[in-house]
Amino acid sequence: MFAQLAGEDMEISVRELRTILNRVVTRHKDLKTDGFSMESCRTMVNLMDKDGTARLGLLEFQLLWNKIRKWLVIYREYDMDKSGSMSSYEMRLAVESAGFKLNNRLNQVLVARYAENEAIDFDNFICCLVKLEAMFRSFQQLDKEGEGVAEMNITEVGP
Repeated sequence: MFAQLAGEDMEISVRELRTILNRVVTRHKDLKTDGFSMESCRTMVNLMDKDGTARLGLLEFQLLWNKIRKWLVIYREYDMDKSGSMSSYEMRLAVESAGFKLNNRLNQVLVARYAENEAIDFDNFICCLVKLEAMFRSFQQLDKEGEGVAEMNITEVGP
């Protein structure tokens, strides 16, 4: 599928990533989703794009694909009632299982941001984890001593 959509340049654009993800997710009837948005796909490309092309090469795509597959397993595991979506409680457990230890206030903020009718669907779950990973990575780069504290000035704040 990568080669088909990547074309001659062998790289995946934001739009092509959206096509791939939406094709795959529609095959999984047990997942509630309204499809991946352009914003979600842009966030994913930004997270994984190491060479600054705003496109994903095969290796970058494989890394993203492996993350999504890992997160799919977590999503299914913590969708305890098998509804195809997550409650705020299920989301909290799943986010922690994915490696993000957050306090109650941050968990509430995430649910408020990503829930629709008090349920988090698959594409919103993935988008949430992608953004968390990007934020954690940025923080770790600023936390040079590894002490859990980062100092920055206005010029270090990214877009």
